[in-house]
Amino acid sequence: MKNRLNLLTILVGSALALYSCDSAENSNAEQSAATSEVTKEPAGVQAPAFNADSAYQFVAKQVAFGPRVPNTAPHKANGDWIISKLKEYGAEVEVQEFKMRAFDGTMLNLRNIIASYNPEAKKRIMLAAHWDTRPFADKDSSNPDKPIDGANDGGSGVAVLLEIARTIQAAEQKPDVGVDLFFFDGEDYGQPDDSDLPYQDDTWCLGSQYWSKNMHEPNYKAKYGILLDMVGAKNARFAREGTSMQYAKNIVDKVWKAGNKLGYSDYFKYVNAPAITDDHSYINAWANIPMIDIVEYNMSSIDGDYFGDYHHRHSDSMSIISPKTLKAVGQTVLHVVYNE
Repeated sequence: MKNRLNLLTILVGSALALYSCDSAENSNAEQSAATSEVTKEPAGVQAPAFNADSAYQFVAKQVAFGPRVPNTAPHKANGDWIISKLKEYGAEVEVQEFKMRAFDGTMLNLRNIIASYNPEAKKRIMLAAHWDTRPFADKDSSNPDKPIDGANDGGSGVAVLLEIARTIQAAEQKPDVGVDLFFFDGEDYGQPDDSDLPYQDDTWCLGSQYWSKNMHEPNYKAKYGILLDMVGAKNARFAREGTSMQYAKNIVDKVWKAGNKLGYSDYFKYVNAPAITDDHSYINAWANIPMIDIVEYNMSSIDGDYFGDYHHRHSDSMSIISPKTLKAVGQTVLHVVYNE
């Protein structure tokens, strides 16, 4: 997730008052509470239950590999593991290998991983996350040159997608639409704000940039997409991000309505937020597929760090991950997919 906000788009104004900071949650208690929670589905197709404990363990497994920085052994091992899990869950898997040069001149060996369910369906939904982690903790006062765990920034989105894959494979009833899961690489290797190098355009989101110009299937089309980025932190709040509202307001409305009807109004807030650069930016502008971003946005911030006090810091570890948040996002996305 990027440091830069496009503050020229949507002004937050008095919406700050709509955000509140909940009390700290205990992870162990949350896991049992999230598991025992009975989700009341609104009218429509009954989606299968999203298992928050399973998703939590998927985050922990990624963190156990170590920081998933491109060109490192943990990065390769994690990618191989994602591929193996998707195949285990019955998906048709395609791996898109490519090289791109980072802002600092490093040539990165990258992989986009694409998993498909119901591949014959013409009507398709695109779900996405990034699976790499930041190569340095550039916002941290301690060891800023060392890589981060990326439990939330990278790990949580991947975990939700893997649990969705596991759930679809295990469910007796499958979605009526085709579902494509995209695991983009090289998202978080962007130029730091305090870099000594001249500013460069398009240094973030390398995997989605590459895919948008080199689709795994020629002329691939999806009705819409949902990007998941930083969707697992305790007390997370998701505002209606500016690029999402510009390109796919109807999808934002659909997802936020579903989340609120499912009982997750504490997470899905009817608050507008500035546009950010994320993988969905390139999917919208270059691939011409309307995609929204479910991304944490801390509007109670008093220092302007709206992505949370763990963002690009070593505190982005398992200690901040909440099964309740994973449940809110995963169940909402499943409901939307099953009701297409």
